[in-house]
Amino acid sequence: MPRATSHRVLKIGLLAASTALLAGVAGATYFARQVVVPKYSRREGLELRAVHTRGDGSLVIELPATEQTRAHGRYSFWFDQGTGHACIGRIVESNRDRNTVIRAVERVDSGDLKQATAGIWSGYVYSKPGQLGLPYQDVEIPVDNGVAPAWRFDPSAGIATPGAWAIHIHGMGGKRAGTLRGIPVARRLGLTSLVVSFRNDSDAPPSYDGRYSLGQGEWRDVEAGINYAISNGAERIVLFGWSLGAAIALQAAALSPNSSRVVGMVLDAPVFDWRTTLAANAKAAGLPLPLVQLGFTILRSKALRWVTGLAEPICLDSLDWLERASELNKPILVLHGAKDDTTPFEASRKAASLRPDLIKLVEFEAQGHSLEWNVDAEKWERSVEDWFHRLPLAGTSPEQAAAQL
Repeated sequence: MPRATSHRVLKIGLLAASTALLAGVAGATYFARQVVVPKYSRREGLELRAVHTRGDGSLVIELPATEQTRAHGRYSFWFDQGTGHACIGRIVESNRDRNTVIRAVERVDSGDLKQATAGIWSGYVYSKPGQLGLPYQDVEIPVDNGVAPAWRFDPSAGIATPGAWAIHIHGMGGKRAGTLRGIPVARRLGLTSLVVSFRNDSDAPPSYDGRYSLGQGEWRDVEAGINYAISNGAERIVLFGWSLGAAIALQAAALSPNSSRVVGMVLDAPVFDWRTTLAANAKAAGLPLPLVQLGFTILRSKALRWVTGLAEPICLDSLDWLERASELNKPILVLHGAKDDTTPFEASRKAASLRPDLIKLVEFEAQGHSLEWNVDAEKWERSVEDWFHRLPLAGTSPEQAAAQL
């Protein structure tokens, strides 16, 4: 090969390699930022085909038939850029010709559903605490950067368990209302419930960097909730965590100075290990593994914090409760759908196999993420009740609890 030609081939090769490297770095940067940059809006990608008024004046909604819209149970339909909300109930009819499903509309809490053309399917069911029909109060909890709003539900005097509290922690990109599904069963168990907000959820004050830290920093806002509960008489606390909220609960139970007050955790669709969860999501999105690994490096790197905007790098090892399973010391109930497309069910199965002495896993046939209660609320609540009544520490003082751990 002539020298000029070989030099040209070498340059082309170097250019191609450089382009591929830059593309990989750009992809890894995008991946890392997607993980930690809060998103306060979502694309309304579910088409609303029609809203019909039945003879009795009730409404039904017609939607494209998907695995989720065909699933039994109760759900939410958010529309009008998140300002409209309807609670969707049972399946009334399926139209095979149109490939649609028609479901009952239980409530329209806000917005004009008949004018909507698209929306978001979710598991909230309740968009505001008053929809539960239970007495509650708005409270404020001092946190690092100000005051975080919370809802407090006190059980009636006849069923209250003195000194027993539940703290409910929502998931990533969600709101406090997402945890309201857990309030009725906690109330029946006599627990005072505190539904907290945490940094960067648009309710609580943001962190200094305005970034998620996957539980590494958010647990401090839950600790503030624990302090509030203790100052109001809490002696024994159960943490209810949903998705990211479960990861936050695990951190709080491990790091809180008041850890002895935490007698157990109820975790719905939990993140036991962020690498497992993020790698599964990246694979589903078609991202190559080397790019994902580079994204993990960016998240862990102090020198590359400028890429994500993080004030501190994220220590993924400290958030890996599969590797740290031997350190777990609280009873845990895991409620998880085998078909979860966001947090892998296999991680929950592995956690339960690693610590069968502490972790009870209940499997659901939910279609999607954090929809276990929605598809079978009776099973979800019965599982919580059975687990709670078997808690070895349920009737002990904080001092006795600490001695038994």
